[in-house]
Amino acid sequence: MDVFNNLAGGIVSILTLQNILLLGAGVTLGMIVGVMPGLGPSAGLAILLPLTFGLDPTGAIVMMAAVYYGSMYGGTITSVLINTPGESATVASTFDGYPLAKQGRAGPALIMAAIASFIAGTIGAILISFFAPSVASVARTFGPPELFLIVVVGLLTLIVIVGKNRLLGVISALIGFALATVGIDVGIGAQRYTFGSTELINGIDFIPVAIGLFGVGEILHAMWRGGHLEKLDYQKISLRGKGFWPTRADFKESNGAMLRGSFLGFFTGTAPGAGATVASLMSYNVEKSISKTPERFGKGAMAGLAGPEAANNGASAGAMVPLLTLGIPGSSSTAVLLAAFLMWGLQPGPLLMEQNPEFAWGLIASMYLGNVMLLLINIFMIPTFANVARVPFRVLAPVIILICALGTYTIHGSILEVWIMLACGVLGFFMRRYGFSPAALVIALVLGPLAEETLRQTMIISGGSFGIFLERATSMWLLAVMVLLVAVPLLNPWIKQVVKVRVRDVGRRRREQRRADEKNDVNS
Repeated sequence: MDVFNNLAGGIVSILTLQNILLLGAGVTLGMIVGVMPGLGPSAGLAILLPLTFGLDPTGAIVMMAAVYYGSMYGGTITSVLINTPGESATVASTFDGYPLAKQGRAGPALIMAAIASFIAGTIGAILISFFAPSVASVARTFGPPELFLIVVVGLLTLIVIVGKNRLLGVISALIGFALATVGIDVGIGAQRYTFGSTELINGIDFIPVAIGLFGVGEILHAMWRGGHLEKLDYQKISLRGKGFWPTRADFKESNGAMLRGSFLGFFTGTAPGAGATVASLMSYNVEKSISKTPERFGKGAMAGLAGPEAANNGASAGAMVPLLTLGIPGSSSTAVLLAAFLMWGLQPGPLLMEQNPEFAWGLIASMYLGNVMLLLINIFMIPTFANVARVPFRVLAPVIILICALGTYTIHGSILEVWIMLACGVLGFFMRRYGFSPAALVIALVLGPLAEETLRQTMIISGGSFGIFLERATSMWLLAVMVLLVAVPLLNPWIKQVVKVRVRDVGRRRREQRRADEKNDVNS
């Protein structure tokens, strides 16, 4: 009953005209960000964060969260209409979405994607309502050693999953930790790596780094790929067009895929680092493997679109669980949200739901209302949002860079931060170009101060002995998880080789036995 009472209180706390307008604005802006090729939730959140200055914390976070899950669907529009995913989580949507559009079924494809997003978002909000308090109650028993290990586990998970070269992921995270050391040493009060600059005494602010890496960096990378020269094969749709609405057969084919994708996406999203991209690709593979007509996948199967769409929106909801209950961002997008929490003086973690229940439950309640808004806006504004995809990239790029510069300057009125943002934009381009992970850098930058603080506290408690990590049951479990995260990728090639040899030996013995049986039959 506590869940229902808390949720009712959260709904009451956000049912003000200002919060409803902010929720609608967040969903709409998220859609626009998602539609713009080359951007995504991370870049959109970083660029739009300055818009929330001056708002109360609840309204600001409600708006930013709406931008987050609104942009997840926006990328589907370009995936379906022009075969260009708005961001990596909608790559799987191109596999069957674009073939459906080429068949003249762009309308049904986008509506089914909207319905899948709504179902997954609603199921995700329900699961958060029941799952997050339980995780928070367990996490309240954690001390500094456990919190430090959770930070390390989150980073290791991210490094293992993102990118093909894990060494580059580790280097990216170390760069983030290095940037986090700039400022005042909280232990002795001395300045570190400020080079005499008074503007760096408080450290390198997260927002210029995020805007540079995800905003400017994405634009530079898209221009390097020739995005400003591309001519898009645009599929026009209209509300009054023939065959705009899905058929009964479309719903029958997609119902199971949407439910499976919702649950798969949510639980995948709760694992730090897994994210919507992994969830959507997993969902596509699941649907193809259990389908009675797998040959239709890649040629316009509605289940091949509905499943991944449900999965990536379910994952965006699931990623909120570690953020709210542990203060650990599971993706680069939730890292931006974590920075927003900290900017408004709120510390996500085990005590958030206890100390700020109206805020925490207001955010969860807004996800229910936001998904309803998202469904209505998606269905009736699809043609309008689709027109955004027709804006030439050569026009879009300079406008976005200008917005990034103005947004960065408005934070503290610092020209130095604008230069940091531009430098991080160049760094973000080279990181994308050579396979480094901007997400790992950003999450390490956000978690760096927490890791340093909890490690210092742990060393004070233990008198400088690392043996404290072996004296606590929870710490032992977390250490075991860390060992698995490191060992499994290293042992995976050896395991595959062993299995391959064993399978080959079994196959050889079976062939020899078969030949022996045939020879005995001939002799008899």
